[in-house]
Amino acid sequence: MKKGKINRILDIYTNLMNGHLIKKSHEVQKYGVNERSIQRDLDDIRNYLSDQAAAQDGCENSVVYDYANKGYRIAAGFEKQLTNSEILAVCKILLDSRAFCKKDMETIINKLMYCCVPKENKNSVKELILNEMHCYVEPRHKTRFMEMMWEIGESIRKKQYIEIDYIRSKDKEIVKRKLKPVAIMFSEYYFYLAAYIDDKDKVREKFQVYNDKYPTIYRIDRIKKLKKLKEDFIVPYKDKFQEGEFRKRVQFMYGGKLQKVEFKYSGYDVDVILDRLPTAEILHEEDGIYTLRAEVFGKGIEMWLKSQGDFVHDIKFHV
Repeated sequence: MKKGKINRILDIYTNLMNGHLIKKSHEVQKYGVNERSIQRDLDDIRNYLSDQAAAQDGCENSVVYDYANKGYRIAAGFEKQLTNSEILAVCKILLDSRAFCKKDMETIINKLMYCCVPKENKNSVKELILNEMHCYVEPRHKTRFMEMMWEIGESIRKKQYIEIDYIRSKDKEIVKRKLKPVAIMFSEYYFYLAAYIDDKDKVREKFQVYNDKYPTIYRIDRIKKLKKLKEDFIVPYKDKFQEGEFRKRVQFMYGGKLQKVEFKYSGYDVDVILDRLPTAEILHEEDGIYTLRAEVFGKGIEMWLKSQGDFVHDIKFHV
């Protein structure tokens, strides 16, 4: 195959995969060949995509003729790609999370919008979030931490100790910690690291629960320095940290003792409680007043229940 044809096919393929419409008349003028040559190029690309689908998982992107726009485009296998409505939903969730500084948020949103297919839909999605993006309020810490978060993720995957310099929230003092990182979580505007303090660290003696079998929580934007140590740790399978189970029981990322809380709820929609507290169960209901019980960590739950005002009352804790 001549170099000119190779470059032409690659160019057409790239434009198709980027969501552009391919018109044979335009390609004829661009490359100085006849329509039969362009049609053979499209057929070659179609066959290549079919072979790729067969060799992988059967989810096929196909070259189809768009009669409405009079050109060829990719009909995506949506099992692999986000639909335009899914992209819009993810953009809305990201913006509402206020998790990143404005520059990082704009970069992520623009990359997501670039995935819209066909390209005309990019403007539609952009219009729907433009004002929200313009008025976006970034978190006060203004920290760019995504590279650090990736490094933490790699240490979790490799079961590798890390050492951090951390700004403690209660007195703003910078403390050094040697940690076994086990999870990254997100809650209420911030990303958190869940990690076990090294067994030899005396700081554990000051904890509310000495020899706590659950990890300590650190806000990632407060980590001023991260060092990956050339030292691995082992977690027996029976002691493996269950991130999902922990997340169900912690509110506002406040650690502490595992306890049960029982309370009455007289609000308009009990689903507010059940969605917020995944471990909650309804014990009793009478005249629209629900008695519920949930298993939770620490004092974060008390803060949240009090924020519900008169709808929540008769709160009782059981360790």
